Amino acid sequence: MTKIVFMGTPAFSVPILEALIAEKYEVLAVVTQPDRPVGRKKIMTETPVKKAALKHGLLVLQPEKITGSEEMAKIIEMKPDLLITAAFGQFLPQKLLSVPKYGAINVHASLLPKYRGGAPVHYALINGEKETGVTIMYMEKKMDAGAILSQRSLAITEKDDVGTLFERLSSLGKELLIDTLPELLAGHIKPILQDEQKVTFSPNIKPEEEIIDWAKEAVEIDCQVRGMRPWPGAYTFVNDSRLKIWDTTPTNEKTNKSPGVIIKIEKDAFFVSCGNNSVIQINELQPAGKSRMTTKSYLSGIGSQLIVGEMVGKNGN
Repeated sequence: MTKIVFMGTPAFSVPILEALIAEKYEVLAVVTQPDRPVGRKKIMTETPVKKAALKHGLLVLQPEKITGSEEMAKIIEMKPDLLITAAFGQFLPQKLLSVPKYGAINVHASLLPKYRGGAPVHYALINGEKETGVTIMYMEKKMDAGAILSQRSLAITEKDDVGTLFERLSSLGKELLIDTLPELLAGHIKPILQDEQKVTFSPNIKPEEEIIDWAKEAVEIDCQVRGMRPWPGAYTFVNDSRLKIWDTTPTNEKTNKSPGVIIKIEKDAFFVSCGNNSVIQINELQPAGKSRMTTKSYLSGIGSQLIVGEMVGKNGN
């Protein structure tokens, strides 16, 4: 029986871990990020992977930093045949990567060498990609640069957001891993080096990237909204008050108004001018300190003072 140490943190990683268990691989330990305070009340919360591991009675290790930790020493003592990571969230030192007999592999949510880094799903949506996928690769010290073992692609729909795409990619990653492992363990896979000329990056989203730039075209803004939903969220300002935008629809309308002007208000939505004379419809939003709501609810309450010709945004955004 192949002995595995699995490393992962978010919900994306859970189906992958559970597939390994279902396929009767011997999971010696599960490594995940430490419990963190979540929400306004700062309640200490276990990671989704920890919850899944405990449900199956597995040993859970939670190093604040894996390098040089007691937890790393325990993993080395276990002498696993294979180390598998899926959105773990920490760099692994070479000393650890070199331990497993069959190496260390990663389930990455992009078609490498495109979108190396921590936010490949976000950037695929923000950049309006038509497809993405999952890559299983060997791990090395350089981020997401290891040789490719297998890949599988997935079409991105116009309704996809980070939440739905993470869920679909997790399912795809689970299937691809289970298909890949027997071939890898049998020595039937010839790894393919990544083409360094085609490398692109997807670093973690910065706070300033969450602000909507109304000078962009309506389609680009819709991609940004979906590429940050449900987290971290794209937002703008109305009368200097933050307004998170949850759902939009690019329209076929054209306008000669400057970007960021409310050009029309209807019962269920309002419309904002964008770059290149385009127009976007705002369907769902969230005022500061309030819950997510339809634009219809917003306009009948806190947003009832909105007027045609009013600017949204702040400092030119």
